[in-house]
Amino acid sequence: MINYYGTPRIETERLILEKFQLTDTKAVFDHWLSDERVSDNRVSAAHQSVSQTEKRLTKIVSDYKNEEFCYWAIKLKESAELIGEIDLYDIDKVTGNCEVSYSLGYEWWNKGYGTEALRAIVEFGFRHMNLHKISAAHNTDNPASGRIMSKAGMVQEGTIRDMIRNSKDQYKDCAVYGILQEDYRKNWHGSGGLIIKIGD
Repeated sequence: MINYYGTPRIETERLILEKFQLTDTKAVFDHWLSDERVSDNRVSAAHQSVSQTEKRLTKIVSDYKNEEFCYWAIKLKESAELIGEIDLYDIDKVTGNCEVSYSLGYEWWNKGYGTEALRAIVEFGFRHMNLHKISAAHNTDNPASGRIMSKAGMVQEGTIRDMIRNSKDQYKDCAVYGILQEDYRKNWHGSGGLIIKIGD
């Protein structure tokens, strides 16, 4: 059975994962949603105006009233600077399987933040939500994302041709990764190092 906690605050060594606020709109726009270097790896096009981002963030904030909604802002613990987002979605109540996706602002690529955030969400998903499997996919022309998935314990299960079509009308092959709770359990050690506040 899946345990739902909504989007609790999660602290790692360098990061805080927490709910978005509407006051984050400008930072979200500036740091990644308006940047084509980031949007090229997403299905949606880069935002052209802050109002687009505000509309998107308003929907996210509204959805927090649903305890099955799991969508985190990624912030640096030291400065509280907003650097990205990560979410669990398509949670199947029958199988206990779900997907994870994430985006980081270009300025914070290649610093280990993506791996740290993904490891935290994988740990939360298995230890607390009791998920059975977490899957993810990345464009094959973005191998750095695959390295993040591998470092979080996920294994590549295959490649799907023309899995997505991006905003530039380009089809993209995607590498598909996954991790089972039973595989994750083999590497459980102590408390996992996360500080989780449930019920905020």
